[in-house]
Amino acid sequence: MRPTLPLVLCCVGWALLGLATSFRVLPVAAWWAAGALLLLVALVDGVRIARQAIPEVARSLPDALPLGVERNVTLVLDAGARAQRVDVHDLHPTGWIASGLPRRLQLAADSSTRFDYALRPTERGDARFEGVHLRLHSPWRLWTRARVVGAQRTVRVYPDFAPLARLALLGAETASRAVGAHVKRRRGEGTDFHQMRDYRVGDSLRQVDWKATARMRRLISREYQDERNQHLLMVIDTGRRMLARDGELSHFDHVLNAALVVSYLALRQGDAVGLLASGGERRWVSPQRGMGAIDVFLRATYDLQPRPVATDYLAAATELSQRHRRRSLVMLVTNLRDEDSDDLLGAVRMLQQRHHVVVASLREEALDAVLDEDVRDLRGALRASAASRYIAHRTAVHDALRSHRVGMLDVTCEQLPGALVERYLAIKRDGLL
Repeated sequence: MRPTLPLVLCCVGWALLGLATSFRVLPVAAWWAAGALLLLVALVDGVRIARQAIPEVARSLPDALPLGVERNVTLVLDAGARAQRVDVHDLHPTGWIASGLPRRLQLAADSSTRFDYALRPTERGDARFEGVHLRLHSPWRLWTRARVVGAQRTVRVYPDFAPLARLALLGAETASRAVGAHVKRRRGEGTDFHQMRDYRVGDSLRQVDWKATARMRRLISREYQDERNQHLLMVIDTGRRMLARDGELSHFDHVLNAALVVSYLALRQGDAVGLLASGGERRWVSPQRGMGAIDVFLRATYDLQPRPVATDYLAAATELSQRHRRRSLVMLVTNLRDEDSDDLLGAVRMLQQRHHVVVASLREEALDAVLDEDVRDLRGALRASAASRYIAHRTAVHDALRSHRVGMLDVTCEQLPGALVERYLAIKRDGLL
């Protein structure tokens, strides 16, 4: 138990009475009587709060939460046989952003009180709620008593899957545009037969099915679609470069969200999608088909975190070559530096023996912001010069990779989903696999 401010003030008042007694303003008996009364009142109030029943608390929230999305958490408190005044604070995971806490409540006797507060997760993975912290107030407000009650709870924080739910309501081409991809018109036809239909102006003569035309006595065309049943492999860096942040999310969180978007659209195209995480923590998800594969990816990556270690691109390429031998589109997402060029080039050459390789290199938005700033002093000039030099080194690495027929994407986190989807669709439509 802890004394409250009113009890402290009463003690200060009693001390002042003692000072008055020392100057013979009050009789000594009055000071002792006041002290005895204060002690008696404090003891009675202390006994009452010690015997006071601890409210029961229940917490209601989903087992899985999306990263960066605000959700309501419900707390239900049961006071018991007597009314109580209590301060409530839920012990949510450290670093999460909460609004509506702490809360002071007046609990009625023999009834339940419920309230909601808003909570926004800021980190993926398994998160633990340690309980609910209660501060009970004594009937006369002279003491408080602190207790942690309620069951501990572990929830899983997944990447934000709301964009995938929105894409499910759109057609494949519309969904591709929705994530920022610039979908080009088809040049020629796909390779897989799709259906027969009436001839349209603009169809080539190669599309006309003459047997069906003779049978139906009108021009009938064959319609083709992009080849299905191909493989897409997402290779994501879990090394130190992914610890950088643009906004609230780390680069790795942006990469994971983009990988889920392009994987979702590839699954809708009928392709199989696999994932390899390498650099820090390693994960492998073999190529999956069907929309249920998104759940597999979410469960496999929700607790995956980057680590402050250097990425070994050659080791990642070796592991991928051993695990998957069928020709596939390999999309490697990382953040390149000039010291990575030799290692990455060796890894890409190894993969190119069997696969079509695209490398996406993330660019920090802070670099673009520095170059857009007006230079007003020496410090600003040095910042702009350093940023320009850094970007020039990055560009040289990218050009070196392009000279070896590597598809390079130099994008910010915001541009990444659209750029990956756009490149994936272009490769599909050009029949490069």
